[in-house]
Amino acid sequence: MSATELHWVKSSYSSGPDPGDCLEVAHTPATIHVRDSKTPATAHVTVASATWESFLAYVTE
Repeated sequence: MSATELHWVKSSYSSGPDPGDCLEVAHTPATIHVRDSKTPATAHVTVASATWESFLAYVTE
């Protein structure tokens, strides 16, 4: 699936004084995609859903 086919959602934590500073996330059943809203649509990081869940568990401890 290409980045343009994904449904990108702005993080609720990306609401600082500069509206251009946003983290966006898109997900499929098997993967999570993360990008900076200022980067081109093709510049993003893709990780397995299980990896993302492990990351979130680690940073929210």
